[in-house]
Amino acid sequence: MRIGIISDTHDRLPTLRAALERFGQLGVDTLLHPGDVVAPFAAHVLAGFPGTLHITYGNNDGERGGLKTVLPQIRDGPLWVELGGKRLLLHHFVDWCTPEDIARADVIVTGHTHELLVERRAGQLFLNPGECCGWVTGRATVATLDLETLDVGVIEVPT
Repeated sequence: MRIGIISDTHDRLPTLRAALERFGQLGVDTLLHPGDVVAPFAAHVLAGFPGTLHITYGNNDGERGGLKTVLPQIRDGPLWVELGGKRLLLHHFVDWCTPEDIARADVIVTGHTHELLVERRAGQLFLNPGECCGWVTGRATVATLDLETLDVGVIEVPT
């Protein structure tokens, strides 16, 4: 099973739409977003994703009520998702995860830093897909995760 990982979309609709289109081409039917959609108008684009969306708030998601109206499944992290026999911990910033939560997870999915991170530590996978918006680094990236092998594919999104 391959899932999509996207973070820090920050209202940049062209890169968000391009990422969702690429996920569709790859047959991704489950998407994880660890926060910073920012505004409800961008949430409407995410709400159009035809599969399952697991999503947490980020530190720039100020219009929480509006976001919740568009994405009723959005919540504060940590969010636990069990897929493909793996325990995934979803939170906006890795520093907000407790050591106990990290210890229980097979995969830790975060955002916040806008920096791509794929790191294996003691049998766990730490994954930050980077920023989909491309505002901070000038590089818009998202990722796919094969839950069987824990292989990560990084996708460059045109900016």
